[in-house]
Amino acid sequence: MATLAHGGASASSRPTPAVKAVAGVSAATVARYTFAGVRIALGWVFLWAFLDKLFGLGHETTGQAAWINGGSPTSGFLGHAAAGPFKGLYNDMAGAAWADWLFMIGLAGIGIALILGIGMRIAATAGALLLVLMWSAVLPPANNPFMDDHLIYAGTLVGLALMRAGDTAGLGRWWSRIPLVSRAPWLK
Repeated sequence: MATLAHGGASASSRPTPAVKAVAGVSAATVARYTFAGVRIALGWVFLWAFLDKLFGLGHETTGQAAWINGGSPTSGFLGHAAAGPFKGLYNDMAGAAWADWLFMIGLAGIGIALILGIGMRIAATAGALLLVLMWSAVLPPANNPFMDDHLIYAGTLVGLALMRAGDTAGLGRWWSRIPLVSRAPWLK
């Protein structure tokens, strides 16, 4: 590295105050908080979908189509957007009470678990399954022969659970110490 003309010190030997403040934080700490942020963001994606479909907040679901007003959270997507080899299967599920309940419980449970950082293994498994099912409902994806954001999110959820992302900025450590969860690690 070249030396500076005024004093002969290299640029790397005289860090700026901003660099000094960041230098004490390890890359592992930054990574943990980054993945905690991704965990919370994905949790919000699921929870928002639940709230919008439940109350018809007007983003994707109108007030008239809200679940609390008698609408079906599965009829729109499964009944009208499904395409590809599984279209008939998904069209048959559209609007079924069991499908509505499973979908809404899944959205709420996955969203809350991710935001709180608890039950990450269950949330990641259920979330990945739900996302892969949503991916399979519109095969092939619009912008790629097979890859889309549903598969990226599914893989990210699995990675977050494996990395114990619920332990940082979440209740994961506390959750792991609950006697039932300690005895049944699949609940972590």
